[in-house]
Amino acid sequence: MSEKRLPLGHGELLELAGQLPTPFYLYDEAAIVDNARAFKRLFSWAPGFTNYFAVKACPNPTIVKLLGEEGFVSVFAVVDSATGKVLAGPQILARGFAEDDNAPPADEFRAAYEMGAIINLDDITHIDALEEAIGTFPKTICFRYNPGPDRTGNAIIGNPVEAKYGVTSDQIVDCYKIAKAKGVERFGLHTMVASNELDGSYIVETARMLFNLAVRIKEEAGVRIDFIDMGGGIGIPYKPGDKPMDLSQVSAGMERLYSTIIKANGLDPLEIYFECGRVITGPYGYLVSRVLHVTSKYKEYVGLDASMANLMRPALYGSYHHITVLGKEREKADHMYDVTGSLCENNDKFAIDRMLPKIEKGDVVVIHDSGAHGHAMGFNYNAKLRSSEYLLRRDGSVDMIRRAQTYDDYVATLRFEGAPVVV
Repeated sequence: MSEKRLPLGHGELLELAGQLPTPFYLYDEAAIVDNARAFKRLFSWAPGFTNYFAVKACPNPTIVKLLGEEGFVSVFAVVDSATGKVLAGPQILARGFAEDDNAPPADEFRAAYEMGAIINLDDITHIDALEEAIGTFPKTICFRYNPGPDRTGNAIIGNPVEAKYGVTSDQIVDCYKIAKAKGVERFGLHTMVASNELDGSYIVETARMLFNLAVRIKEEAGVRIDFIDMGGGIGIPYKPGDKPMDLSQVSAGMERLYSTIIKANGLDPLEIYFECGRVITGPYGYLVSRVLHVTSKYKEYVGLDASMANLMRPALYGSYHHITVLGKEREKADHMYDVTGSLCENNDKFAIDRMLPKIEKGDVVVIHDSGAHGHAMGFNYNAKLRSSEYLLRRDGSVDMIRRAQTYDDYVATLRFEGAPVVV
């Protein structure tokens, strides 16, 4: 079972919260890097193994650079060239993935092509759309596969039949035939059928599905798949009672399938990629917030200076995030609270009916497992300003890696009546 740990002691975090304006995010450099290295070692048997870090999970250039130094190149939903170069750097993105995610504008296709990214097409109609956008066709191409009724999704990503993503079973072979006719020399196959999954057998069965599909594509399209992208979807144990996925068993299961399917059908070497984000940084990011109010209505409420604008997963998905009250680690969790933010929305809650120690105004709380899909999903509704991000370095120092948003930032794009129009 998972144990919820803090990157610093309670006293050290309280001192830090006294020095820095709350709310803020804190990431643990040593834990992120050590975790990335362990992930790579587990799949070292796989030819050309790479994890294409899902930048959307934690789009901070400092974090992306740390992972880039560990060989974790980047995967983006297609972005404009300026955004891509700022977030990942042209050298990293040039070796990365760009996914078209169902409805890409032509300029995003052009940006991905110009940066040298591998383009992962989501639909058979996007073949012509890509060629029209860039005036040619890449020598390397990948297609995202949607297995439809042949697989079930999970609660977060949904049923594949109802998903907007991916090429169908009936279309997938034709996609490779068309791409081959257009002169493509290197082919990839991708899927993403789960999100935040803790059952390792689901990942192994996804590998089986893709390996068998690679054999089918070879037989029916005469195309040899050069790399398979398993997607992401590996979850983390948000609840203390959750059991983390046994990645060593996943790796061993995939290796056995590689031997019995890929090697047996003459497709070795076949490079294996993942595009995990959550499992890489998720457990090592923390949202630190201060208690502004403790109120008693029909229920007991703890009001924080953070809101769902800082972390929206609990409001969006009903997700659990563990909460630690700093300095009260030895006190009994014998008070039931709803832990809320200050937005004018009743679902602005980090926890409902959560048992915690007695909380008082001014207490500092830490919301765990916020290192992926946390700050990244923030917004400005109700004129809430985005919080700062800090990195706890291996030597114990703390660096600001994103300053807090200001009012001037918030209004910078507004144009008032009477102001000149800039085209």
